[in-house]
Amino acid sequence: MPGSKSNLVSSHEDVINDTSDLSEIKISDEKGSVAKRTVTLIEKDGYPDSVYMNAAKIFQGIHTEKSKDKMLVRYGDNSESPVLAFKDEHSRRVSYELAFSALKYQDLLEEILLDSGVYPCQSIPDELTSLLVVMLYDLQDRKFEARKIFDEEEPVEEVQEIGHYLYSRRTKAAAALARCRIKYDALSIEHFVPETIWKQEQRVSALPFYVWINTFKISLEDVIRDLETKGLTKVESVSDFDHYTYAVDQHCHDVLVFPSSLKEELLNLDLFADCKLLLQDKSRSLAVHSAQALLNAGDDIIVAHTGSYLTIAHMSVLRNHGMSTIFVCGVKSSAKEEELRNIFSHMGCENIQLLHEDFIELEPTDRRLQKAKVILLLPQCSGLGVGNPMEFILSEHRDAGLLRDLFQGFVSEDKLSILAERQLNELIHALKFNKVQAIVYCTCSVYPQENELVVKKALESGVEGDKGQPYRLIPPVFSTCSNSEASTEIFFKMEPSEISSGCFVAVLEREKYSSKKVPAKDILAYAAEKGLLDSISEEKPKEEKKQKVKRRKRNVTGTDRKPKAAEPLHHQTGARVKAEVPVSKAVSDTQQKHVPRTKAVSDTEKHVCRTKPVSKTQQKRVCRAKAVSDTQQKNVGRTKAVSDTQKHVCRTKAVSKTQQKHVPRTKAVSDIQQKNVQNKSSP
Repeated sequence: MPGSKSNLVSSHEDVINDTSDLSEIKISDEKGSVAKRTVTLIEKDGYPDSVYMNAAKIFQGIHTEKSKDKMLVRYGDNSESPVLAFKDEHSRRVSYELAFSALKYQDLLEEILLDSGVYPCQSIPDELTSLLVVMLYDLQDRKFEARKIFDEEEPVEEVQEIGHYLYSRRTKAAAALARCRIKYDALSIEHFVPETIWKQEQRVSALPFYVWINTFKISLEDVIRDLETKGLTKVESVSDFDHYTYAVDQHCHDVLVFPSSLKEELLNLDLFADCKLLLQDKSRSLAVHSAQALLNAGDDIIVAHTGSYLTIAHMSVLRNHGMSTIFVCGVKSSAKEEELRNIFSHMGCENIQLLHEDFIELEPTDRRLQKAKVILLLPQCSGLGVGNPMEFILSEHRDAGLLRDLFQGFVSEDKLSILAERQLNELIHALKFNKVQAIVYCTCSVYPQENELVVKKALESGVEGDKGQPYRLIPPVFSTCSNSEASTEIFFKMEPSEISSGCFVAVLEREKYSSKKVPAKDILAYAAEKGLLDSISEEKPKEEKKQKVKRRKRNVTGTDRKPKAAEPLHHQTGARVKAEVPVSKAVSDTQQKHVPRTKAVSDTEKHVCRTKPVSKTQQKRVCRAKAVSDTQQKNVGRTKAVSDTQKHVCRTKAVSKTQQKHVPRTKAVSDIQQKNVQNKSSP
């Protein structure tokens, strides 16, 4: 009937207009809570054929599989991993975004296909159902308008056929959408997004974004000056944000934090275009800084996974060239290697060496890695702690299955077990590198099975490398210049919140010394080398100075000196008596600077006489020796005094020889003293 047809067309136009309006509406959820949802219109002309094909392949691997009794739409076999070929980074991004949008609205899109009669279709095999769903989502997103033809790319036959098929049935599809919205009282298709996903997206849109400074190209001071000229004000923390403000991160001194409302505006600045500021999740900056804190000048580091090139570049910037090398594992293809080299060159990073081997394939004794002291291990993980899953997948080149896990709100036990086993194997392999002194293990997981349990199992394995010191857990230190207080927690954990993503960081370090096995002097030497005991390092030159004075005294005495005796008494006597020199000037200088030598003999006498009562005669002789000593000090320049001193030195040497022959100490000293007094009393 004409009237019915007219009403249908009118209804079709109303549906199209309603789905595209920019409006703020209130939706009541099943629990009765009320929340505001904003639907933003973005005019689109569609995508090149290759984007639809890649999006369909991604969706094929992540779509929700239903039980057989509820399975009305069949997607064919998805056991094989899809081969994706992206023209550029933009194509890659929109392909993943399109696939995730189809996943969010999978139930709605399937209902439209069934209600409109568009599905099933004999000309479309099950293997192309994913392409049908993806293109249906894009068709309603374009208000059921025809898509733009892209001349620069060759058309894909399957995309062309399904595109024409859907467009020819656009009215039926629009009507089916209208009926669904009426059925569920939905003022917008946003109503069909699961509550958990909607809340996640709201949190992501409000998250502050983090950037790190490429100091190869610009300094922190210059960045702050540039931002101030653009009207931005520095505040103390995220809690002080007020639109045109920013803050320096409390953990990483080279990371800045901005409100989410400034993201689009700031990303258009030359600071980002020239790679002076790099946008990256904070969790990766924490991992890089914790590794940097463990490295000394000239130490190399192994990055176990390629992951994001931004993480590698940040590590390179912190090492600041020098003599350090950053070894990156798992760069398989020459095309990827060339791509990364061009990126690093543009960013000013020159101290990076790319390795074709996966980390697990590297030999711990590899000669290239003998200077490597730290391993940065960022294994593939479930990733449910990340704030922006899409950005994480795109930047880290990780499994798109994260989108399905996020949609479900959990990770299956089987997948979690596989991930944890792989992480444990990689961590145990890292423990085998003999020269490595520390390992930084970091994930974006919220599951203990991927975090604490993996680390504890690795330590309990007892793998430490050949003749290596055992590993222990230490609190991560992110930066010596940061505003954060030193943590006493063994593990560093950040839960997903309104201001940051979630992450887990553990640092395993080899034990340096054991106080039970290592002498105290070696421990002090190690501490002084690390600059931990300034007082010890300051006393060392004094000790060296004393040694030099002793060596000068020995050289002046002559070359006929006997080896040191083992007895402490002999050591004291020999050292002090032999310090006397046969040269009058040397005697004078020595006597002025040091204790009189005769007095030293007196001290020795007192020491010897402790073993036997001192006789009155010996006391008198001691007094006479002191008197002689006083005379020598007053008349040091006289030849006779020098001669007497020389004779005294000879007689003292005789004492030393007598002592070496094990003559009873007290008797030997007594005889020598008697002869010494007689000679000094003679004219």
